[in-house]
Amino acid sequence: MSKDFCILEEKIKYKFKDKELLREALTHSSYANEKRNGKCNERMEFLGDAVLSIVTAELLYSKFPDMPEGELSKLRSSLVCTAGLSGFAKEIDLGDFILLGKGEENTGGRSRPSILENTFEALIAAIYLDGGMDKAKNHILRFLNKALETHQINFRDYKTALQELVQQNPDETLNYVIVGESGPDHDKRFDVEVHLNSNVIGKGTGRSKKQAEQEAAREALRLMGI
Repeated sequence: MSKDFCILEEKIKYKFKDKELLREALTHSSYANEKRNGKCNERMEFLGDAVLSIVTAELLYSKFPDMPEGELSKLRSSLVCTAGLSGFAKEIDLGDFILLGKGEENTGGRSRPSILENTFEALIAAIYLDGGMDKAKNHILRFLNKALETHQINFRDYKTALQELVQQNPDETLNYVIVGESGPDHDKRFDVEVHLNSNVIGKGTGRSKKQAEQEAAREALRLMGI
């Protein structure tokens, strides 16, 4: 293991038991082809992408319990897009440690967003293979939690906004009632009413109960002029 790779281990706060996993994660196909050793990080990119996806999905699912599925998907995509992942890679100077062929080296490959993105995913896979899911998750969350603090989230939680409004009057009670279901199991639609005491103040339809509730709360707020 080179001195440089040891520095990277310090930056990511993870020490590899199997140093060859780290080396493979950092080996671009141009370097592998040039050296004719055949091992590059492309397979690791595939695995790392899958691990990243499940960790990101779990984080957003827990952090935003009322966010509809479509909004969760958009938020996940915006967090782990090429710009996001290459940004994470730059935080640990990952480009300095990538093994590149001369052609890629001479054309700025070390700072190319797509190469940084792919290497970051490969590094996730290497940690996962070497230390298991918990270690990989800790590594990913170190970047995601910080990114979420500054990320522009366009989703508005209408249910919370409505609840906070109603709570200004302690005697008022708010309930969501499912009044209908339609469609096959793989493409369900739910109809929901939001009741203030016994009065219907909003209706909504969605592909999940939570989405329908959000839509009902959204209509209630709109009818209130909020």
